[in-house]
Amino acid sequence: MSTLSNIWKIKELRNRILFTLGLIFFCRLIAIVPTPGVNAAVMTEYVRNLQESQGAGGLMGMVDLFTGGALANCAVGTLSIWPYINASIIIQLMTAIIPSLEKMSREGDVGRQKLTQTTRYLTLVLCAGQSFGIAKMLENPSFIGLNNANLVYTPGFGFELLTVIAMTSATMLVMWLAEQITDRGVGNGMSIIIMVNICARLPQAIVQTAQKFIPQAGQPAEFTIFTLAFLLFLAFAVFAGTILLVDGVRKIPIHTARGAVGGRNPAAGGRATYMPLRVNYGGVMPIIFAGPILGVLGWLFSRINEEIAWLGWLRRFGLALKDGYTDPSLTYIIVYALLILFFSFFWIATQFNAVRIADDLKSSNAYIPGIRPGMPTAEFLDLSMTRVTFIGAIGLIVIAILPSLLSAEGKIPVSISSFFGGTSLLIIVGVALDTMRQIESYLVMRSYDGFLSHGRIRGRNG
Repeated sequence: MSTLSNIWKIKELRNRILFTLGLIFFCRLIAIVPTPGVNAAVMTEYVRNLQESQGAGGLMGMVDLFTGGALANCAVGTLSIWPYINASIIIQLMTAIIPSLEKMSREGDVGRQKLTQTTRYLTLVLCAGQSFGIAKMLENPSFIGLNNANLVYTPGFGFELLTVIAMTSATMLVMWLAEQITDRGVGNGMSIIIMVNICARLPQAIVQTAQKFIPQAGQPAEFTIFTLAFLLFLAFAVFAGTILLVDGVRKIPIHTARGAVGGRNPAAGGRATYMPLRVNYGGVMPIIFAGPILGVLGWLFSRINEEIAWLGWLRRFGLALKDGYTDPSLTYIIVYALLILFFSFFWIATQFNAVRIADDLKSSNAYIPGIRPGMPTAEFLDLSMTRVTFIGAIGLIVIAILPSLLSAEGKIPVSISSFFGGTSLLIIVGVALDTMRQIESYLVMRSYDGFLSHGRIRGRNG
């Protein structure tokens, strides 16, 4: 409590927090305002029924989760910040492939500004394409399984153009608000908006869980006090494990030798430090990639005609993937785990350049004790990162599968089980830690006590 009171004593920090809260309010408002010409009530009822049957792990349930209910509201903010996130990922992956983009990324602030501008242009293109696809989907609700429903009052080119303009403008506005939060507020604006969208469903989830402890129509309560104790213990264990996964690093010792003086080359007396190799280097990206692919494969294979006998096994495989979130089978768990494992190493292969790091160490007269500079150093870093990534991938698999097991075996509502793992938990924990570190830095600079007894939160790098 003393730390919270100290936050409001610092004028700059207080103004930044209030500024951030104000912009978050506008972001939530954009997620509520319905798109013109759409019957939002029908869509809201459909998405809610879909979440009850498929859980938050379904494709539409996941989209509704990350947009803070904007999809269910048919809001102008249905796309939210995700086109910009997708554009950033595309540019980041292309930087590792296209030499011109890699050269641009090494040009300092000027290069980063060019990459940022390119990302914004790509965001605009993605917004236009995705919003047009949503407009066509609303005009043809049978595509998503909504038969005999009228979602659009006046379908046609006018509605499609209006939807593209409204949703694209809303997304670009949210992107600008996120940049303002980063520059003038507290924390990373993009991450905070995503976290707020996810947490927007938390009150509803708590209410649904509380109803399980209340007897209904003369029937005993579905949950008991032992269930509550189990949920609290599990929440503590899962959050603690997620924090370890997010903050976990392997420290590679690095020695910097002093330059040669008078023809001599004394290695002794150099500065000793370390290079942190993050256990969860890919962050939430492996789960974000694996989840939609799993949903799309399940949707495609499950629609195979039953009359094609020799493809019956493929249809059963698709049904196992499609219903995996609420009824996880061994097939679903194995495929999900393999996808997460693959994308964990794929992200490392595209983002972690061991050869470049080894060259940078050599050029700065630094070395790893016991390892020769150059290619031996690159091979050592690559092997170390592979081992660390495997451990992180196992942790991601456990976190990703836990909500499905709680929902299927523990009969926990999907609205609350989604907060016990998966992308939701990783994003909430990661963003909360980053924001707390930034607030901590303001407190330490003003000689106030921080969130911990020793007054400093340990960063991800050590």
